[in-house]
Amino acid sequence: MARINNNDRFRIGIVSGKLGDVDGVSLEVEKWIKILKEMGHEIFTITGKYTNPLESVKKENQLILEKISFTSPEQKEIERLVFPHLKKNPPHLAEKERAAIEAKLEAEGKEVANILFEYIQNKNIDVIIAQNTNAMPMTLIGGMAVFKLATENRVATIFHHHDFWWERSRFSHNRIESLLSRIMPPADPGLEHIVLSTYAEHILRSLKRVQPKVIPNCEDFDNPVWLDEYNRDFRSDMGFRDNDILVVQPTRIVRRKRIEDSLQLIGKLKRKYKCLEDRIRFIISLYQGDEPDIEYVDEIKKLAEHEGIPLYMISGRVSSIRKIDDRGRKIYTNRDILANADIVTYLPRWEGFGNALLETIAAKVPLVTTTYLVYKTDIKIMGFKNIEIRDIYDEEERLAIPERVLDEMYYIITHHREKERIVNRNFRIAKKEFGIKTLRDKIAYVLKDYSEEIKASRKRIKKSKRLYSV
Repeated sequence: MARINNNDRFRIGIVSGKLGDVDGVSLEVEKWIKILKEMGHEIFTITGKYTNPLESVKKENQLILEKISFTSPEQKEIERLVFPHLKKNPPHLAEKERAAIEAKLEAEGKEVANILFEYIQNKNIDVIIAQNTNAMPMTLIGGMAVFKLATENRVATIFHHHDFWWERSRFSHNRIESLLSRIMPPADPGLEHIVLSTYAEHILRSLKRVQPKVIPNCEDFDNPVWLDEYNRDFRSDMGFRDNDILVVQPTRIVRRKRIEDSLQLIGKLKRKYKCLEDRIRFIISLYQGDEPDIEYVDEIKKLAEHEGIPLYMISGRVSSIRKIDDRGRKIYTNRDILANADIVTYLPRWEGFGNALLETIAAKVPLVTTTYLVYKTDIKIMGFKNIEIRDIYDEEERLAIPERVLDEMYYIITHHREKERIVNRNFRIAKKEFGIKTLRDKIAYVLKDYSEEIKASRKRIKKSKRLYSV
């Protein structure tokens, strides 16, 4: 790896509402931290919550600011008032009340920005990487704070956008649209924007007149998790038989993942191929996450029961890191689960990119996927051979599943040699297009291109420290 000179080594602060979890943002941040450290940069993290401590960052460089957590009392109260789709019977909000909420958000955001700026001064941080804080309003105070830090304190800021609020109905229908349009994301000069796909690049360029750079989700194909001494006994540990067919849904339980379509698919497969009926086990590996919807969980359980599909929700045994819980049980990573999977269902209607898709390919597991928008624009074109279902839905919003998909699934489950050929081919393509080298090269390019602004910010921060100390 090419060495960088000392003047181009930066002290980088990563800001996010949550870190150390199994969501896509947390997982991608871990990869960025590893690469940035290898380049010689020093990393600091600021978050509302560490679900698990970050082993890759010095403990003294990890700051908790509870006000920017997704679940802070302040965030939950604002959500209740301004996002009517999140609650049943939302309260009426008069114009005067709406203005008061925005004023309070401005004030609390400024307060947190001041805390952040003092931390940046004390730690001599050169640049902030804001992880989805100004794209998705799940940390409104955090988003306002980063906005003020970037535009008023003029700290060099790289906004890493994973998805946008206008893409989600629960946030697109809101009572603070002018505020969201101003800060999520901001379009001020001197700021850098990164998006995951060419589609997001086009949208942001059109809406905000900024020039974002594209860095897709990537995966460490040099060190993929396969069967090893730790995860090899997963089947027996969880009570599965050796000949059970483990169909894994490696996602959180949220509506946009369309788990009902996965159940419909498995039900059709069982009915057509009776020889598989008693062997199929459907595993959902992750939890509800930051989009709690108890009704949806109940719907999934009832549908699985109706279809006669053995359902295993195992999020209590899955974490971002391997460990032993307080009952002496192994806790696995999502990649450990995938290493034991026979086939994966991944049928979202919408995704910012597709971390679970890349993890599946890295684990060399066959994949059934919908051709969601970003899959079509940025993934399919690379030449992958997956079992694809076109994103076409009937009048009842059910995914249209052709018979040939069932035949392809049966064939790949029962023909080991063909399965190996396909997954190995997909692995080679993904390693080339979405591997760690791709991620490293793109991050290096962004930092080089933005380096003059970072160095100017470094000088401004040093000057502010001298003025502050007088």
